[in-house]
Formats: sequence, C-alpha cells, structure tokens
Amino acid sequence: MKPLLTSCFANLRRGGRLGPLVALAAVAACSPFKLLKPNQRLLSRVEITGVKKQADKDALETLVQQQPNTQLPLPKLAIYQLGVKFYDSVKLRSKLRDIQTTYAAKMQAAGTDSAKLGKLISQRERKTKRKQLALDKGNAIMRLGEPPAIYDTALTKRTVQQMTTYLHTHGFFRGQVTATDTARFRRSLLFRIVTAPGRVLPSKPDSLDRAKAYRRVTVTYRVDENLLFRYRLQPPVIADSGVAAVVRQAQPATLLHENGRYNEDTVGLERTRLETAIRNAGYFDFRQQYISYEADTSYDKGTVRLRMLIANPAPGQGHRVYTIRQVRFITDAGVGRTLRSATGDTLRRAGTAAALRARPSLGLRTDTTVTDSIRFAAYNQQYSTNLLARKVLVRPGQHYSLANTVQTQRLLADLDMFRFATMNYRKVPDPPATDSTSLHPSTGELVGIINASPAPKYSQTSEVGGTYVAYQPGPFLNLRLKTRNPFGGAEVLEVGLRAGYEGQLTRIDVAPTDAPKAVYTTQLGATASLVLPQFLVPFRTNHFLTRYNPKTRFLLSETYVNRPEYARSNFEFSFDYIWQKSTFHQYVFSPVVITLVNSFVSDDFQTQLNLLKERDGSSLFRAFSKQIEPSFSFTSLYNSNDFNQTRDAHYLRLFAEFGGLTRGLYQDALKRGTGLNVYDFARFSADYRRYHHLTPQTYFVWRLNGGIVHALSRTYDAETRTNSYIVPYDKSFFAGGSTSLRAWQPRRLGPGGFSPTRSDGSRDYLTEQPGELLLEGSVEYRFPISGFFKGALFTDFGNVWGLQERRETDPGSPNFGNYRRPGAQFQFNQFYRQIAVGSGFGVRFDFTFLILRLDIATKIYDPTALTAADKWALRNFDSSANPISFNLGIGYPF
Repeated sequence: MKPLLTSCFANLRRGGRLGPLVALAAVAACSPFKLLKPNQRLLSRVEITGVKKQADKDALETLVQQQPNTQLPLPKLAIYQLGVKFYDSVKLRSKLRDIQTTYAAKMQAAGTDSAKLGKLISQRERKTKRKQLALDKGNAIMRLGEPPAIYDTALTKRTVQQMTTYLHTHGFFRGQVTATDTARFRRSLLFRIVTAPGRVLPSKPDSLDRAKAYRRVTVTYRVDENLLFRYRLQPPVIADSGVAAVVRQAQPATLLHENGRYNEDTVGLERTRLETAIRNAGYFDFRQQYISYEADTSYDKGTVRLRMLIANPAPGQGHRVYTIRQVRFITDAGVGRTLRSATGDTLRRAGTAAALRARPSLGLRTDTTVTDSIRFAAYNQQYSTNLLARKVLVRPGQHYSLANTVQTQRLLADLDMFRFATMNYRKVPDPPATDSTSLHPSTGELVGIINASPAPKYSQTSEVGGTYVAYQPGPFLNLRLKTRNPFGGAEVLEVGLRAGYEGQLTRIDVAPTDAPKAVYTTQLGATASLVLPQFLVPFRTNHFLTRYNPKTRFLLSETYVNRPEYARSNFEFSFDYIWQKSTFHQYVFSPVVITLVNSFVSDDFQTQLNLLKERDGSSLFRAFSKQIEPSFSFTSLYNSNDFNQTRDAHYLRLFAEFGGLTRGLYQDALKRGTGLNVYDFARFSADYRRYHHLTPQTYFVWRLNGGIVHALSRTYDAETRTNSYIVPYDKSFFAGGSTSLRAWQPRRLGPGGFSPTRSDGSRDYLTEQPGELLLEGSVEYRFPISGFFKGALFTDFGNVWGLQERRETDPGSPNFGNYRRPGAQFQFNQFYRQIAVGSGFGVRFDFTFLILRLDIATKIYDPTALTAADKWALRNFDSSANPISFNLGIGYPF
C-alpha cells in the first residue's frame, strides 16, 4: 500500500497545472489556530456599518489599526503557516554562534593584514545579517506570507478614537463611533463540505469570552454620523491693511464656499493657498501660523460660523513687503572651494562681494557680467548669460514672489546643465533709525542669490544585455553619449548607438511543407539629437514664452534590420518645438518630419508577399517598398504620475499627424527620378490611463487606447493597377505584444475577425497584421508580494480593423463583391463580437530606479480563430492555438 503523501503528490503530478493550486488550497484549509497561544484570538473580519453617503467610508477604512490576514490574491496566513513548518529558531541561533566563532578564528589568523580583515568583516556581517533576519522575521516563506492577525482590543479602541476624530474634523461634530467584537466558532473545511447537503451551519455570534472556545473574532465599527454641519462664512479680521488687500484680491479662488460642508482638510488647504498668495505679493516673512480660524456652532442648527483671522508679527508691527535690490547668479558654485583646496588656501573669505573679486593669493579672478540687470559671476563663464537671464524670472525692483522663485529653480533644473540650482535670499540691513516712527519700517530689501553647480560636460551610459526569442539567445549593446553645452548656449547633444542579434521565428510560405524556423536578425541603429533651450524662430518670442520652458529639438535616426528574408533601412529626421503648460502637461509641435524607407527583399520572400497580396489583399508588401513620408504632427501629453507610478493619477496623450499634403507638386517627378512612393494621410490617436491608489502598495489601473488612420486621396497603385486609398505601412496600427494585448505575439492580432491562413489552410501566426482602426484597453490590479517582489493580475481586450478593405472584383469568383479578407472591415454591427480578450498574471521586481517585468498571459477569446468552436480559446489552453505567452520588459506596460 502506497503512503498517503506519496499518492497525493502522484495525483498532483498527473493533475499537471492544477497540482500547485490543489496544494495551495490544501495548505489554506489547515487550521491556523496552532499558531495561537492560549487566550489569543484570530481577527478574521472587520466591518464598518452605519455610513451613509455623506461620510467617506474608504477614508474610514484606512483608519482601522488592525486588519485580518490577506486572502486574495494569495492566502498570506497559509503561506506563513507553511513556512513555520521549516522554521527552527534553535538551529538559527546555533548557526549565528558558529558564524561568530568561525570568523573570530579567521580574523585572528589574518593578524594585522587590514585588507584581509576588512574582507572577513564584510563577509561576517553579510552572513550574520541574513541569519538574524531569518531569526527575527522568519524564513523566506514566512516573510512571503503574514503572521496571524492576533486580535488586540487596544488597537480597536485606538481605531474608535481616530474614526471619531475624523468625523468631527469633517463636519460631523456630533458623530460617534462604537465597536463590537464577537467571537464565532467555525468548523473545519472538510467537516463543512461533508455536512453541507441539506444542512446549513451558520456562524454563532457571542460576546468575546476567553473561557469559550471561539477562536475567530469579527470587529464591527458602528458609525453614527448624526447632523452634518455647513459653513456660514463671516467677514475676516485682518490687522494689516496691505495683507487684507491681497486676501480680497485672491478671494475668487477660495476653497471655502457658503453652505459648503465643514472639512478641516479643506480649511488647511485654504490656509496654504492664502499663505502662497500673500508671499507672492512680496511678504517674504509671512508664514501660515499667522492665519487662524474661529469655528462657532452655537448659533443655527447644523451650521458653523467660520471666521478667518490674520495676526500681525507683534503688537503695533505690521507685515513687511520686500523688494528685490539685486540678483546674483553664480554659475560655478563650489569651484572656488575646490581651487582653494587644490592650492592650499583654506581660509574662507567673508562676504559674497569679496568672493566675487580678485584673489591675489590664488592668482585667480572671477568673471563678473551684468546681463538684463542680473549679475553673473564665475571663474570661467561657460554659459550664455543672455539665455540664463531668460530663465530667471526675478528682477531688481520687483516685489518678492515665491511663485517666481520656484519657477526659476524649475526652469534652471530643466536645462540639464547643473547638478543643482537653488535660489536663496539675504535681507539687506535696514538703515539706522532716525526717529521713533521708523523703528519698524513697512518695507525691506532682499538680495537674491542663485547658486548653480555645473554638471559634467560629458556623460556616458552603456547597456549590455540579452534576449531569448524563438529559443535563440541574442546579445545586444546600447551606448549613449551626452554632451552638455557644446556651443555655449546650454544645448544638449546626445548620440546613441545600438547593435544586437535577436532570434526570430520565420517561415517562407512557398510550399505547404515549409515549417517555421528560428533565425537570427541583425539590428543596428544610430540616433543623434540636439536640444536647444529656446524656440528657434526668426522673431523674438522667448521672453513671452519663458514660463512655458520652450525648447527646440533636432532628431536624426537610422535603423537597419537584416534578416534572411529582407534587409530594411529606416531613416527619420524631425524638427520639434516643445513647451510645457504646467509641470504635468507638455506639448510637442513637429512642423517637419521626414521618413525614408528603403528595403531589399529576397526572391522567396517576394513570392510570399505576392501570394498574400493576391489571396488576401494584404498590404504587407508596402512595408518593403521604397517610400518617403513627409508629415507634420502635434502631441499633447498630460501625466500627473511619477516615474514609479505611485500616485493616484491621470494620463492622457493626444496625437495628430498629417502627411503628404503637398505631394501633388513633386509626386510624379520623385517617382520617376528615385523610385520613391509618397502618400497622403491623416492619423489620430488617443491614449487615456487611470491610476487608482487603493492602499500604500496596491493599485487598480486601467487604460483605453484608440487610433485611426486614413488616406486623404487616391493613389495609383502599380502593384494592383488600381486607384486606391493607400496608407503608408509604418503609419498603420497593430495589436498584440508586451504593451498591448499580452496574450498575442507583437503585431499579430487581427484584423477584426479575419483568420490569416497559410497556403495549406492552416492558421498563420507569424505574419504581421496591420490595421487602420485600433481599439484596445487593459485593466490591471497591482499588489505587493514581498519586499521589492510584486505581482499583478490583468485582462487585455481589443483589436485592429481595416477601413479600406479591398473587395473581390473578378466576376467569375464565388466571392465577387465580398471583401477579400472576411471580417477584417470595421462594421458597427459586428465589431463588438471581434474584440479579443486575454488574461494573465505578472511579477515585477521593483528596484525603485528600475522595474523588471515578466507577464504571463493566455487567450480567453480569439475572434480570429478558424472555427466558431475555437473562438473561446481558453478551452484550448496550452495548445498550439493558445500557447502561454511570456512577455519580458522594463517598466510597467502602461
């Protein structure tokens, strides 16, 4: 007779992919009470009741001090319980002692060899830290899970207090919160399954009594909101008439409105807004603590009389308005200290003015230049002072402004010329008082000092890595060189090179017996960009546009791809104007974009292209024709998220491009002289993303992405001998891949419900499928697993369609008048049935500065399947029609 455990795992092996799920479910079904000490209870549920629409239940949930163990997407307590079975604290302490003893002997043997001692100490600390972590927080499996949430009445009381405080500060002055804890006894999972037919085993609530055997606790917080209080705004009391005038001027933007619900958070934001407005009016010393509010609830029922008070710094002394006397810009801050250190002069010279004059002991002089009333000082003036002056919004004679100060620092940082650029102020001493009336003057003067430390003139980044595609390893190398200020005008010149080999699956479908094979693709690329920190135009606009951080960019790129079937070269030049409406909103206008495509195709591959064109009306052959694509474009990009996507944020990218509008002037001559084709087109796309921040480390994000491209006029197509609407292949839309529908290979989904086939009638999964209309979306739930190891569950949906599909024109064909590619044309009564769906899970390694991603996906619904029965692709899980798709990438998919 086989042991039970052996039989169990044998069945798991026969169960294939279900084995791990069954094992995890078995672990989850184990009783967690073995981890509890006597008189301890396990917190199993937290409920909040009584909340009406007026209060924010989500905000109250964040105040709960103790939560039950996480069950989804992973049963964390079950994982922790599994880890406990392999945890031995006695053994760990013994290993710690052995490490200390072993390295003490090694260090004694090393004697006075400092290099060897340092290495031994480092090794000892690394091993000790690892064992101590396991001793304190458990082994790796335990840290992946969660220890049992042992019920703590003190935390429940603290939660009640914080919830009550929240209600009072959000307009519910009479609000109350009470907590009730109940214990319940739950039978084992096996017992409930066996006795389930014809019988219901309800939970048995009871008061929490340690003498009883109820081990699970449910905590219910009862919220009684009672009456909601609303504002009755009273006239403010402001002692300083100048400050009062500023407040009146800023009143239209107030956050507090008559009859609005009372909220201390909003009151705090209003205080911050008023502080900023007053400081922008020249009140350098003004701080938020001068602003206070009186709230009186003793008048009308449900109302709170709110009055703002702004106090003076001292009795009889008003707030001072400061004017800028002088602005100094030190463009190489810290260089003087370096030079003094190098020459042995370590004496610090007092006074900024003296620091800008000659230093006889060093034999060095600072170069001082006045440009647009700003004094620039440097040991070696490297930058155009005219350009830097345009980035400084503070001028002598102006009132102090916090907004201008912050904006100046941002503009200087965006130049990418300095390690840091900070602006500080020094007060000018008041003149001696002549009488008692001038003891407290109402005005003052400031000297603005900008300290900027130059960034290295050259910076280089290199990346060496590899890919594994089509069972072929492929190395690649990226090199980038950045040169700052090459021409003295704060320009940035970047040159990049890329070279690599990558495996690809290919099939030259000439004969039915042709099978896909793995080949190597050579990829070479070069880019060069020059960014100017101003608009390059024949008229003066930069003073007007300074606040919008204008830039001009020239970009050249060349990409060369060499495969057994073809070699393809793609050259692009663009001339761009870039400016920012705000920190989150950027615009790009490209008045000139020129793309030149040149290809060389093998005879066998040309035969395949002709076959696809004749049989399906495919436009793939146009990807390898010689063509030039002149165009202009406009982009609007709004993104309120950060690099690591940790905010509750929005993302919206709108793009419009028009090409070939003037081709009538040169099209025929260009074709005769060079063989280049030119087409006209209009292309639009919109990409919206929403990031919902649920908890500090969990997010729900979703995306909707769409685009449309259409030819503007007909072009004679020598390949098909017809006048057709032709869209350049590179301007088409594609679906599938690591940032699209992840269950499909890149650019292989669609179009619509059309099923691409090979010459033998089998499904073709290797040919790219362009479309003229794109509709796609994704939803993703991101959650932490352990430390920097995080996970995601996602679903993708969408497809591409054609808008100008060719019809069969041969009267002798049985498909005369029908589309050559059935189901590829977009139709309102059919498109919703042709939306593909894929799902999967992903793991991410979040190193803060870099995010590595692996997404594993499978098809759920495939509208391009050959038969209706195969459209629900999940039935064919892990077959050739629905292989598991692995997507490796850097960064989040969206």
